[in-house]
Amino acid sequence: MKRLSLLIFLSFTAINFAQDSLVTTIDTASVYQKYREDQFYLGLTFNLLTNKPEAMEQNGFSGGLQFGFIRDMPINKQRNWAIGVGAGISMNTYNQNLFVGETTSEESIFQIIDDQTDYNKNWFTTYLVEAPIQLRWRTSTATDYKFWRIYTGLQLGYVYAYKFYFEQQGNAVTQTDVPEFDRYRMGLTFTFGYDTFNFYFYYNLNPIFKDSAQIDGSPIELNSLKLGLMFYIL
Repeated sequence: MKRLSLLIFLSFTAINFAQDSLVTTIDTASVYQKYREDQFYLGLTFNLLTNKPEAMEQNGFSGGLQFGFIRDMPINKQRNWAIGVGAGISMNTYNQNLFVGETTSEESIFQIIDDQTDYNKNWFTTYLVEAPIQLRWRTSTATDYKFWRIYTGLQLGYVYAYKFYFEQQGNAVTQTDVPEFDRYRMGLTFTFGYDTFNFYFYYNLNPIFKDSAQIDGSPIELNSLKLGLMFYIL
């Protein structure tokens, strides 16, 4: 009788252990099936202008700030490859010597400020809504939150507000409606890094101005290049 009782006790113990193991396995599998890297992002950049007209140069600091959210959609069983689609906003400023104004007949003026002109400030600022689209690779798992990542893709944007500003002694010019300014943006992005801190690169594919913006008959084909850090928050 004692042996029978012991056998029954051991049997129930084994069954309970097996059930616990099964539940653990199922729960772990469930976690992996639902695992994704949805993230908020915050970016700080140093902004450069490329394809500048002759004699145009940047001066002072030109920087940018961006913030948004990206939805992660894994595309393989291991879930270390994914497509990311998001939405965000950004602000960018560029200190340089390209004056943007207008004549009395409201025609735009584009002119390089020479060294003989005494002025205090000349910059333009843009405010955008953006939609990043990324191909994402990472070494993360459902339980490991510190990992290597490489994200690359396209970033679409629309400039909902902008301002060109020039200031000298006794004179200030502000432009917020320049027909030659292109509000639409499309650029290539590349991000790589480990854990929260990542290096970020962005290159704008279309010029800042339309072809109608010219200096001495030549189009102003300015593009922007951004270098900086991107912080991802799960």
